[in-house]
Amino acid sequence: MADFVGAVDQGTTSTRFMIFDHEGRERGRYQLDHRQILPRPGWVEHDPVEIWERTSEVVRAALDAAGIAPSDLAACGIANQRETTVVWDRRTGRPYHNAIVWQDTRNDHLVAALDRDGRGGVIRERTGLPPATYFSAGKVQWILENVAGVREDAEAGHAIFGNLDAWLVWNLTGGPDGGVHVTDVTNASRTMLMDLEALEWDEELLGFFGIPPSMLPAIRPSSSTDGFGVVRAGGPFGTTEVPITGVLGDQQAATVGQVCFEPGEAKNTYGTGNFMLLNTGTRPVRSDRGLLTTVAYRFGDEAAAYALEGSIAVTGSAIQWLRDQLGIIGEAAESESLARSVPDNGGVYFVPAFSGLFAPYWRADARGVIVGLSRYNTGAHLARAALEAVCYQSRDVLEAMDADSGVHLDLLKVDGGVTANELCMQIQADVLGVAVSRPQVAETTALGAAYAAGLAVGFWKTTDELRANWREDRRWLPAWDDETREAGYAGWKKAVERTFGWVDV
Repeated sequence: MADFVGAVDQGTTSTRFMIFDHEGRERGRYQLDHRQILPRPGWVEHDPVEIWERTSEVVRAALDAAGIAPSDLAACGIANQRETTVVWDRRTGRPYHNAIVWQDTRNDHLVAALDRDGRGGVIRERTGLPPATYFSAGKVQWILENVAGVREDAEAGHAIFGNLDAWLVWNLTGGPDGGVHVTDVTNASRTMLMDLEALEWDEELLGFFGIPPSMLPAIRPSSSTDGFGVVRAGGPFGTTEVPITGVLGDQQAATVGQVCFEPGEAKNTYGTGNFMLLNTGTRPVRSDRGLLTTVAYRFGDEAAAYALEGSIAVTGSAIQWLRDQLGIIGEAAESESLARSVPDNGGVYFVPAFSGLFAPYWRADARGVIVGLSRYNTGAHLARAALEAVCYQSRDVLEAMDADSGVHLDLLKVDGGVTANELCMQIQADVLGVAVSRPQVAETTALGAAYAAGLAVGFWKTTDELRANWREDRRWLPAWDDETREAGYAGWKKAVERTFGWVDV
């Protein structure tokens, strides 16, 4: 039997390929960034062809660097940035437009209309999602209405849609020459087009957005022996045909990588944004407090597992903003040392609502603010306020999650790039008042995709084997007293209120 499983982790800023052994240990990786295309305020795009080319490059480079042959891989999994939307011509493989990224707000007027005429209530009930610019359906509608020729090609069956998972699977399995047009249930649950309980595309919802059914990929379980096809010979694995047997949206993949398989287990991923997921079992739990009800994973013929999710648009990217737009740090890691140079935030709060506010507020009219400034404040206070913003936004979500589920967490599992910032993780424990635990394998998104792929082919027999692989790297315990914690959170809530109503939608 092959000794390894590979996983593509296609994220918002980069694509990597990672290789894992049976113990869940990393045995190889390679990563490349791709361009962030910002043609107008509120518009965020990626070049899908560039992402496909980078995916091919990182697969080859990771295998070469690790000295591992493609034939040593039992299977390949894919994790992807969710909601980012591609529409392409099935005859040629040419995208009609750049991918519209999940952060993009160009369709805010389309989304606002959904609530005004009552369609929003139907969407909430059927999909578990609020009408928002975040999800795929409005992005597809925008392309159909604004890119010449797409509507006609869609009606003729030539124009097809997918999130980045479907785009990569289609290209890996042959593209115009027999590419498989499929998605998994977790990605489908992020479109505003899938019935959450039936796990099928909903014709009425498609009608809301004017999307022809022929555009949609077939929905498959997240872990499937034959659902996603085989990487064609001549692709990034050379002459070897490697089966694609696991596909998950990135945050669901991290949930699997953190082995949150029991109801009540939760993880928080810190990347471009923050995404907290709480496993709620095999029945969807509806939120009254601004959280998303979503599919966590579905393994083969087993019942789907559901989750409550708190999605936060801007956390790690706020640190990048300090670096790239303000220039107060030279690299992201400097945010920790700069923030450590002051004992507190000096009264400054930074709410990075660059794309509006996601959970639990869902305010498309919000924009970023920095409040509480005096001449006493320095760039160090702003750096600390940025780290605190990461943590306070997570508390907003956790408060809603506690209320919706009745589950109070004693431990929060964390992963993603920002967890390397140890000051930020200590602040997170302080702000929440609960312990925070980072695993030894911090790249849980790729690991979760590998786990889904490996389970399908018997590389791992059960989820108990996966749980046995999980090992803690570090734990942070709260140091603030209750008075400090609540005073800080009260200041944050005041700052959030200042963001509301800044733009008209």
